[in-house]
Amino acid sequence: MHPPSPPDPLTTPAWRRLLDAARRSLERTGGSLDGNVSIAAPTDDERLVVIGITGVYRPTGVARLTVRLADLDAHLRAAHGAGLVAVLGPLRDRPGERRRAGVERDALLSVAAGSRHAASPWYEEWVEGMRRDGTLTRIARGGIDLRAVVTVLDALPAAEEPMPAFAERLLGDTKALADGPLRGLTLRALASWHQVPMPAGAEEERALWDLAGVVPDDLASQVLVLNVPASGGLLGSWLTEAAAARVPVRVTLHQLRLTPITLTCTEVFVCENPAVLRAAVAATSRPLICTEGVPSTAVHALLRAAGPDTAIRWRNDFDWTGVRITGAALARYPTAVPWRMDAATYAAHAASGVALAGTSTATPWEPTLADMMIRSGRAVMEERILPLLLQDLSSS
Repeated sequence: MHPPSPPDPLTTPAWRRLLDAARRSLERTGGSLDGNVSIAAPTDDERLVVIGITGVYRPTGVARLTVRLADLDAHLRAAHGAGLVAVLGPLRDRPGERRRAGVERDALLSVAAGSRHAASPWYEEWVEGMRRDGTLTRIARGGIDLRAVVTVLDALPAAEEPMPAFAERLLGDTKALADGPLRGLTLRALASWHQVPMPAGAEEERALWDLAGVVPDDLASQVLVLNVPASGGLLGSWLTEAAAARVPVRVTLHQLRLTPITLTCTEVFVCENPAVLRAAVAATSRPLICTEGVPSTAVHALLRAAGPDTAIRWRNDFDWTGVRITGAALARYPTAVPWRMDAATYAAHAASGVALAGTSTATPWEPTLADMMIRSGRAVMEERILPLLLQDLSSS
């Protein structure tokens, strides 16, 4: 009569935690049997298993049991005819995975280094952020083509090109940037480029693409207008009639592209927040454009219709995004000048402002403004200085 076979350790509860600990150790070390494994607060059955493996008595109530992997392997070979690795079955080679992941990350970093933006601080920040938070590893595992992202970034800024046409021209797929990881990685890069947070919704995404000169939707790209007369086609007539009636209107990029127009005013005020324009309806007949945050492609298309001598009086909130947008507008438009974007206006209202967040930026039109904002640490929104703005708009 044959003696009974020892119980299969893989199906015995008393072995489970010990074998799980052994699996973790072997996967972590690439299969090395040189280490130890432990189980805390062992049950009585677990204690007896360890006594059987080591041949050393362990008292009831012991807090932790430790077993050498080599002893566990020898015991399994003697009792079951198979060593620890064979009993556990397929193991992950985590050191090998890390080595392969390192090679893949290096390959991706090499791809990224080939961009024309590679020496730009924003680009280095984008790449380092992906390396640091594991995004590069996820890109490698997911088979995402980083070359496509670099191709897109190298083509930016675009010249107000519709997104489907832009994607088809660069990637051979009109929907390549409509959704998915390629779009997400590109938006993350653009947020780093323009020093703004990652977009939290469709409007913020649209604004970020607009900054890059790519138009996701020429109907969604809009500009809010008050008292801006124009000549040229149906849109020119609408704008002139709306200005005569002091009625705010929204103009789409689609409308601006249908028929060229020319603004027939000698100055245009530009604000950031719709509350300013709404308050101005009853206060002024002077031309006012509202960007509603980051200027859309429609904003720029409308301002390009201004005459070469039309003064563009530009302002934003006194926060880092606002002064960055103002600086970009002053650089873009030769006739643009700051409107109440000065240190004196800021200083008069900073004490009641909100906390200033984000990355600081220079204010070349008045360097002391940025210095003052850094020292104060406060942001001043347009609504805070609304009486001053309405005073400017109502003066002749």
